[in-house]
Parts: sequence; C-alpha cells; structure tokens
Amino acid sequence: MPHLFQNLLFNLCFAEDFLSVHKDKERLLNQLLFTPRFMLTSEQRSYLELHVAVLLFGFTAILGDLIQLTALVLVWWRVLLTSGSLFPFVRPLALLKDFGRPLFFKFAGIGVLVALHWLAFYGAIKLSNASICLICMATTSFFTAFLEPVIVGREFRWYEMVLGLLIIPGMALVVSSIEVGMLLGVAAGLVSAFLAALFATLNKKYLSNFNPVRVTFLELGSAWVFLSVVLLAMLGSGREFGQWWPTRSLDWVYLVTLALLCTTLAYTLGLRALRHLSAFAANLTVNLEPVYGIILAWLLLNEQEELSPGFYWGVAIILLAVFSYPVLRRRMARYELR
Repeated sequence: MPHLFQNLLFNLCFAEDFLSVHKDKERLLNQLLFTPRFMLTSEQRSYLELHVAVLLFGFTAILGDLIQLTALVLVWWRVLLTSGSLFPFVRPLALLKDFGRPLFFKFAGIGVLVALHWLAFYGAIKLSNASICLICMATTSFFTAFLEPVIVGREFRWYEMVLGLLIIPGMALVVSSIEVGMLLGVAAGLVSAFLAALFATLNKKYLSNFNPVRVTFLELGSAWVFLSVVLLAMLGSGREFGQWWPTRSLDWVYLVTLALLCTTLAYTLGLRALRHLSAFAANLTVNLEPVYGIILAWLLLNEQEELSPGFYWGVAIILLAVFSYPVLRRRMARYELR
C-alpha cells in the first residue's frame, strides 16, 4: 500500500532510462542482491521477481500489526529509513535545481499525501486488523478510475464505473460481518485507498521523464519533514503520540525489514520486472497483494478467528471486480483499435 512504490512501479514505463543512467549502481545491486540468477529465462525471472515484490508489499500490513508503535511514529520511522536507503542513489542538494521550484514543491506536496496515506493505512490496521485494511486497499484502482479522468483529463470509461459499483455490495458484506469496534478501521482503510489513488494519479500527471528513484526520495523526504513537524507540534502542545524510540529489539527488526525489504527491495524488484513484462501482466499480478496479505494474516496473526464467513464473501466479490478490471481493460483496448 506500501502503495507509493506499487503505483510508481506500474506507472513508470520510463524506468529503463533511469537504469541506463545509473548502470554501474544497478550492476552493483544485481551482484549484491540477485546472484545467482538460476536457470530461468528473462520473462520467467521477471515474473518471479514481481511476485516476490507483491508478496513483500502484502507483508507490510503484517509488520504494521506486529510493530508496537503508534501509526504516526511507525510511519515516521518508515519514511526515515526508506529515504535513507535511497540516499546513495540521488543527489539531494541538486533536487531543487533539477526539478525546478514549481515541480519540486508539487512533488513535496505529493509526499505529504503519501504520509497521510500511510497514517491512514497503519491506523486502519491498529483500529481493526491487517485483513480488513488490505481488502479496503483493493479499492484503490477504482478510486483511480474516478480521479484520473478529472486530474489527468482523460475520458471516463464505462467499465471502470461498473466495476467500481460492484465493489459496493462487497464492502457492504465486509462491513456488516465485522464488529462495530472495527468500523473505524474500515473508514481509515478506505481513506488510505483514496489517498493512494490520489497521489498515484498526481504522480502520473507530473512525473514525465523524471527519474523515479529521485522523485521517490523527494516525496519520502518531504513526508518525513511533514511528520517531524507534526510530532514536534504535538510535543510542544503536550499531546501524547505514544512511544517514539522502539524499546523492543523485535520492533527494530520489523522496522528495518519494512523499510529495506518491503519497500526498497520490493520497489527495485518491481522496476527490474517491468523491463520484461507487459503492463497488463504487471497489473494483473499486483492485484494479488490483498490475497497474499490476507493469507499471511491467516498464517501469522490467526485473524480468521476474528472474521466471519460474510467477510470472506465480501472479499471474494471485491477481488472478482479487481481481477476483472485488467481483463476488461485489455479487451476494450483491442476493441477500440479495430
């Protein structure tokens, strides 16, 4: 949800330009992270890497449940560690000059949206559980169907509207089958999905030919500055925001895993996979994120004990709509070309 990298991954088809500019750094990453390569074709290896990336994205919700920090502090640490891991691959002091003042501040503003998205995402997990949060995040592509025509200026697509309406009975089943105390978690999850759709659409509008890793660093750096100001304001006003410094060694392990494996590594794997896969294959695969995440929640958090069969019927309806989207989109594209 994790979703900054997921959305960048499937919207940035110019990633090859970045990789060619940073060829030496990519070769170093390959040697460190992706050796041995096994006896797979380029396409097979790309599918494997993409599924690993999606599995890691799904794992972020599990880690959010396990880390014993408030959502605000958790996100503060996540953006700090992730932007720090990207630092060697950018020239921070040249960002303002390279982007220009207007775009610099636009990307910084998108970074604030990213921070709010992650606050809502982890807030949803704390208020309900990982499974509920993940199924709410499955609605992101349908919020995008409504936002993209308005922001980017393309025409509305009727099949996107129909699939968006199909989500409503699925969400109704989910909401009606959970405890009243978890409804705030559903609301936070839907807000998180909306914000993910909003910042992904804005990225698509403004990214153009900019290097995606530098944009990501700027947005996450801006998110960290924004959250730092919020924390300082809360500290100055005497308001509690929970424990700031993780005291459990396990929380440090989870935070580093969240930042380096579930964010930086997953993003890198996704970019590599894009070079050998079609956008259709990539989008279809990324729809597995809530499936992987819910399975992990079953295995690691025993969340099936908190959820009724009605919840899973709602999940099935939502996932049917989600998986139908790329298939319909591809068929409609073929029809329009005739």
